[in-house]
Amino acid sequence: MSERAVQLIGSFLVAAAIVAIAIVVVTAQFGPTSAAEQESLEERQEQRLEQREELREERQELREQRQDNGGSG
Repeated sequence: MSERAVQLIGSFLVAAAIVAIAIVVVTAQFGPTSAAEQESLEERQEQRLEQREELREERQELREQRQDNGGSG
């Protein structure tokens, strides 16, 4: 093999190593979740938050109704 071919192969190997390291670092940092999985997770969190808010509002309304009924009766 010529020096040029050896240098070319070495360059490809180094480039492949850099890509592999980048993939490992990004996966370790962000996890293996896909964009769709992440979006689904965020959607479920939003739904839970909305349900909690609705439940809190219902409880508040019940408290207010009890206070109104208790004060006049």
